[in-house]
Amino acid sequence: MTELLHTRHQPVRTCIGCRKQGKRSELIRLVAEGGGSPVVLVDERRRMAGRGAWLHPSTTCLTLASKRRAFARALAGASEVTAVERYLAAVIPLADTHVKAGKPSKPESGSEN
Repeated sequence: MTELLHTRHQPVRTCIGCRKQGKRSELIRLVAEGGGSPVVLVDERRRMAGRGAWLHPSTTCLTLASKRRAFARALAGASEVTAVERYLAAVIPLADTHVKAGKPSKPESGSEN
């Protein structure tokens, strides 16, 4: 019973790359630079103004998001992810640590289950 008292509710967000849900603390927040700029920035403090998108700190998810053109859809046309690539290169060790836990928020198209 004491286990239940110590667990806090954590907001759940969906990664724009793999489309799996995860705790907000497990994902990074991305925002468009603003002023019609196509640059995507990492919002480390999670306080920048504007609509945000969430991504697992993984090169796999970054590649999936770029392939799916998810940045442009989620962030009003922003698609320049150089700043995100630099951030991930600095925080990810040599082995890519993709979060495997979580369930997809929506089934892939053509999926019946």
